[in-house]
Amino acid sequence: MDTADPRDVCRRTSRYAGEPPALRRDDWERSSTRSRAEVAADRVAERVARTKPGARLGTKDELRAECGVSVGTFNESLRLLQARGLVTVRPGPGGGLFAARQQSTGRLSAWAESLDDGDPADARRIRDALDPLLVEDALWHASPADLAVLRIDLAALAQAAGAADAPAFARADRQLRGRLASFSPTALLRSLYDGLLPAAEQAELAVDAEGLRARYERQAALVEALDIRDKERAVRLAATPVCD
Repeated sequence: MDTADPRDVCRRTSRYAGEPPALRRDDWERSSTRSRAEVAADRVAERVARTKPGARLGTKDELRAECGVSVGTFNESLRLLQARGLVTVRPGPGGGLFAARQQSTGRLSAWAESLDDGDPADARRIRDALDPLLVEDALWHASPADLAVLRIDLAALAQAAGAADAPAFARADRQLRGRLASFSPTALLRSLYDGLLPAAEQAELAVDAEGLRARYERQAALVEALDIRDKERAVRLAATPVCD
């Protein structure tokens, strides 16, 4: 049983029980090409761009056939599109996928302005506070195929950590976190989290090589816990992010 003190996560020399995969050269040199789900999502996004807000795009089966992907792959594409706020899904006769309507201004504008003008460290703190909710959703809703794609994102993270490239690491971490958010069925949670990612990314740009490795190990341990459905460990890791 994992009995490590969660406070140890804040030490750069910390190690998790059940050591996460080592940072090997073949990990961080592995190709991080875009998945079929991402390519299909981009194809649907292009149609959305040519469609009036609220207009029907077609049924899931019609769009899946047009993209030439499997049901599981298209479901991943759909999660990506919903996380980006591009489509909505309506069940029943006459249902299907619809181009998302434009959001009203007001509170949403104030939210966006607060992110633009705020401290990136604050955005990161709020982002980290939402991690346990996303992890709980992933434990329920992420399929083996979803986790396989998450490991591709993890390989890009390992590459950046191995090269001690903080900007590349921040981008890869944002990609991995966005993928994790896409597993949640809660549109509000996805929207809040995705909105925080660009601002929070700015707070990660000055992390040194040791800090990058600690962050990689935390994410590797988290993905491993999700893969084996270890809820206690996954939620604990999500609740105790690596500190500066």
